Amino acid sequence: MSIIHITLSFLFLFVFDSHDVFAATTRHLCRPEQRNALLQLKNEFKIWVSNGKTESWANDTDCCYWDGIKCDAKSGEVIELDLSNSYLYGQFHSNTSLQSFRFLTTLKLYYNDLYGEIPSSIGNLSLLTSLDLSSNQFSGQIPSSIGNLSLLTSLDLSSNQFSGQIPSSIKKLSHLETLDLGRNRLTGEIPDSFASLKNLTRLDVSANKLSGNFPISLLNLTELSYLSLTSNQLTGTLPPNISSLSNLRYFWASDNDFVGTIPSSLFTIPSLTDIILSNNQLDSLLEFGNISSPSKLKWLVLGRNNLRGPIPRSVSKLVKLRVLDLSNWNTQLGPIDLSIFSHLKSLRDLTLSHLNTTTTIDLNAILSCSQRLETLDLSGSHVSAKTKSSVSDPPSQMLGYLTLSGCGVTEFPEIIRTLHSMSYLDISNNNIKGQVPGWLWTLPNLTYVNLSNNTFVSFESPTKQGLSSAMRFLFGSKNNFTGKIPSFICALDSLRVLDLSSNKLNGSIPLCIGNLKSNLWVLNLRHNRLSGGPPENVFERLRSLDVGYNQLVGKLPRSLIHFSALEVLNLESNRINDTFPFWLSSLQNLQVIVLRSNAFHGPIHRASFLQLKIMDISHNHFNGILPSDYFVNWSKMSSLGTEEDRSNENYMGDRNYEDSMVLMNKGVALELVRILKILTALDFSGNRLEGEIPSSIGLLKELHVLNLSNNAFTGHIPSSMGNLTALESLDVSQNKLSGEIPQELGYLSYLAYMNFSHNQLVGLVPGGTQFRTQHCSSFEDNSGLFGPAFEEVCGDIHTPSSQEEAEEEDEEVFSWIAAAIGFGPGIVFGLTIGYILVLYKPRWFMSPFGRNKRRSRSTTTH
Repeated sequence: MSIIHITLSFLFLFVFDSHDVFAATTRHLCRPEQRNALLQLKNEFKIWVSNGKTESWANDTDCCYWDGIKCDAKSGEVIELDLSNSYLYGQFHSNTSLQSFRFLTTLKLYYNDLYGEIPSSIGNLSLLTSLDLSSNQFSGQIPSSIGNLSLLTSLDLSSNQFSGQIPSSIKKLSHLETLDLGRNRLTGEIPDSFASLKNLTRLDVSANKLSGNFPISLLNLTELSYLSLTSNQLTGTLPPNISSLSNLRYFWASDNDFVGTIPSSLFTIPSLTDIILSNNQLDSLLEFGNISSPSKLKWLVLGRNNLRGPIPRSVSKLVKLRVLDLSNWNTQLGPIDLSIFSHLKSLRDLTLSHLNTTTTIDLNAILSCSQRLETLDLSGSHVSAKTKSSVSDPPSQMLGYLTLSGCGVTEFPEIIRTLHSMSYLDISNNNIKGQVPGWLWTLPNLTYVNLSNNTFVSFESPTKQGLSSAMRFLFGSKNNFTGKIPSFICALDSLRVLDLSSNKLNGSIPLCIGNLKSNLWVLNLRHNRLSGGPPENVFERLRSLDVGYNQLVGKLPRSLIHFSALEVLNLESNRINDTFPFWLSSLQNLQVIVLRSNAFHGPIHRASFLQLKIMDISHNHFNGILPSDYFVNWSKMSSLGTEEDRSNENYMGDRNYEDSMVLMNKGVALELVRILKILTALDFSGNRLEGEIPSSIGLLKELHVLNLSNNAFTGHIPSSMGNLTALESLDVSQNKLSGEIPQELGYLSYLAYMNFSHNQLVGLVPGGTQFRTQHCSSFEDNSGLFGPAFEEVCGDIHTPSSQEEAEEEDEEVFSWIAAAIGFGPGIVFGLTIGYILVLYKPRWFMSPFGRNKRRSRSTTTH
């Protein structure tokens, strides 16, 4: 019985334990409230792409196995949340479910499109050790509650739009090892309280608007190995005892306003590998001190300062240098010993641009200094590029980037022919004449060539070797190229930018240019002598087409409607004869249309240009009436930008090519070498437009320049123009406008130029400050303008000159002589007439003074 009892008991226990084991395999580790909170967090945002990390999040699965989630193995609490690069868009709710994860130690949301403010409740996640919100669009101030995260070792808020000062509460984060606040809009000074972050090894506050002196308190951070202060507004001098940062490896402090000397102690820090101090106001003789042997320094970037004196020979001891920038160095007209660089066998990148020296740099000699040299920038320095070289060593076989812009070079450097790794060549702004050698186009890796602003006259036919298939960017503007566009260019089928503007090229635009249609982004042929019609090929990727200032004829090709990527279309100053191209409104990316000075004619049909920022159709033969709702759907000019947008210095195009144009602005034809992305302008001047100015013009709140002059507009100036709060230039002169100048215009604070002349305007001139600063010619030839502002501007216009005064005096003398001669008989006649007038007082009689007085009263009451 006992054996059977024991056996049954054993079986019972086995079955019971087995039930627990099988149950455990189906039981979720994730706690239900955590799963619900995660799904709520997901719903706070939009998800742009379906294959993001949250795609695996399903209500009936274990949330601890979802992508980006890690749970505690015992409690099931979520301890890590990594939704980096998950295509999230939106902002945190005020009561965000993020605060439900009280045991979270890691939170990573970088590389998304999140915006708005960080909720202060993030400070309740007190167990966080790593927080990364970088590369989003977060704005507002960094919440002070961040200081409650006392266990943080890594905090990355870089590449957002945070503003305001760095919160002092960060000093509480005593365990912090990495702090990255770079690439934001932070202001104020770097807090002295950073000195309490004793464990900090990496500090990056670059690309903000921080000010004040170099924060001496940082010298207390003895564990610091990476320090980046670049692109701020810091001032003062670098501390002489900077060597106290004995573990420093990276010291980046360029693009500030540091002055004074570079402390020699900086170069004695044995661990230092990178020194970036470019673009400051450092002004000193450079001393390296006792350089440790061997030095670990790999990056030494000191360019664009005011450093002076001989280049120290001790540079040659920095044998591990890979990057050296000594641009804008003032050698005080002393010579440069180029042999210094021959010891730098590891050098990859050398910048000796804009040196103030009498030394002429021998290109062949400098190329022989290092066989590993990949980048050489000598722009703005005196360079000799002799065909024959006295240097026996072969040039670098790795050189891929060569800049010789503005070096006074007079012949094409023959040595380039041997540089088969060359990918980037800039020899612009020199005095090179003759032909562009044909062998240039056979260099196998060449992608970028800038020949602009020389005196080249032609292209030599390429050699029999195959043309490079790598060519992407070709700039040949401002030369003396003549003849037809060379046909070999059509064979550069990878070409993206072709700029041959400001030359003397003639003939028609070759049909073979269509071979480039699948890759070409920019085609600029302006300021030549080209004839025939505009290009009719369909360029699917063309972003900018500029053929202005040529002799093109015919109609605008309807194939333009298929240029789906087109942003800029400039056809100014040709002989194109066509009607208004309203069909261009179907191009969703079109931002600039310039049809100025052609033979376009007919009415300007209604069109909805959603992205248009600049339209210049001036000096054509357009006529007809613009409907009052004409500008209703011009969306891009209607949405008013922020003050920060106004100061944005981004230009249309990219770093390889920026668009340009001529714009009539403030009464002057201005050549815009670069077009600001925020510039908006309408120029309809010099046509035959009639009727009233559309009242919908007031919807264009983003408009900066408006020119409607030299037309036949009638009626009143619409008061809705008072809504154009960004307007800087207004010209409605030489029309048939009547009525008053709207008083609302007096409140346009940006309006610096205006012209109302040669109309039929009357009434009170607005009293705004900008009206009082105009020249009187802005109001001339109007019948009845008056008011304090008008009198202040034009009050002295009728003040007699000295010549007029002399003429009046002569007339007065003559009058007295005549009066004396006729006094005798005249007095008898005058008394007789006066007697009659007193008796009868005819109503039609009034003195000249009386007439002027009545006219003055009637004008005032009007």
